[in-house]
Amino acid sequence: MKITVVGTGYVGLSNALLFAKQHQVTALDIDKKRVEQINQKISPISDSCIQNYLLETSLEATTSAKKAYQHAKLIIIATPTNYDPETNYFDTSSIETVLEDIVKINTDALIIIKSTVPVGYTQSIAKKLKLKNLIFSPEFLREGQALHDNLFPSRIIMGEKSERAEKIAKLYLKASVKKDAVILCVNPTEAEAIKLFSNTYLAMRVAFFNELDTYCMKNHLSALDIISGVGLDQRIGEHYNNPSFGYGGYCLPKDTKQLLANYQDIPQELISAIIRSNDTRKRAIIDDILAKKVKTVGIYRLTMKADSDNFRESAVHDVIRGLKAEGVEVIIYEPTLKATEYMGIRVEESLKKFKHQNDLIVVNRMAPMFNDVMEKIYTRDLFGVN
Repeated sequence: MKITVVGTGYVGLSNALLFAKQHQVTALDIDKKRVEQINQKISPISDSCIQNYLLETSLEATTSAKKAYQHAKLIIIATPTNYDPETNYFDTSSIETVLEDIVKINTDALIIIKSTVPVGYTQSIAKKLKLKNLIFSPEFLREGQALHDNLFPSRIIMGEKSERAEKIAKLYLKASVKKDAVILCVNPTEAEAIKLFSNTYLAMRVAFFNELDTYCMKNHLSALDIISGVGLDQRIGEHYNNPSFGYGGYCLPKDTKQLLANYQDIPQELISAIIRSNDTRKRAIIDDILAKKVKTVGIYRLTMKADSDNFRESAVHDVIRGLKAEGVEVIIYEPTLKATEYMGIRVEESLKKFKHQNDLIVVNRMAPMFNDVMEKIYTRDLFGVN
């Protein structure tokens, strides 16, 4: 089967490579550099599994919509849908552009939307463009682990109760390593809601353990002991409980805000509290660092996770802004950043110099290279996991 995947971010590329061993797959992107990298078997994103699969498959990338869409039986849309705070809505313009192009070139292909969209979007756009071949299917992938999560899916959800939706779900299951994942076919609006509620719950869990950690900070208690004890309750579990500077990344910030916007006049307290809690946590971290009364603070990595190259919505950005506003000298170490300055702050290229230049080094996730300067390290990492 010829399959086309639109977008080469972590969702798109992981979907493309998932099918590339069994099908003829083309990745479409407007970014020429990313297309060239993929054709040269170089992953444009940080994901070791994706890099390994690129070397093992015959995935082809192109910037030509005509080449990508012609004769495709299945087209998967995985373009970015950033949250627009002015409209309280995901920017779905990239999806509309893709759909309009597909209609001009190939009216027979089944189209799957993997991009995260507002609740009710799929039915609305299908009606507007008179599409009868459009299905929404949410993704549940982690940055740096996207292909792994596709190979070992927690569940496969299709936003349509139909035979064709079940066939696509089984296509995903056949391509995966884990063969016992649950398949759930629901209506499109429910599928869209599943995605937003899932990520908002994860954001809530992050916020809960961060607030627990803030309590421990203020009362000089062992967050490690308390979280370990809380997690022994099997209803809570010992996962997704490692304190951080706040949730961030591609999904959690925008999905929580979009879900809140979907509530409008519907009574709620918890959803908005999650968002406020994340801002409060970052302020608590800033205040805790300021209390150390140091002159120079080093920021180790701008990325959200240790195995990610994503800077977007990283909580440490707000920490940096808060420290700068208080007149603290800040120096950044970020090996993936090819610049001498970022946000008006000096970027140090040498890790050795970075360690010696700063009175305090802020590390969201601990790394072994700091064993020689542990007295300088500031982190809330308890378990060494993302």
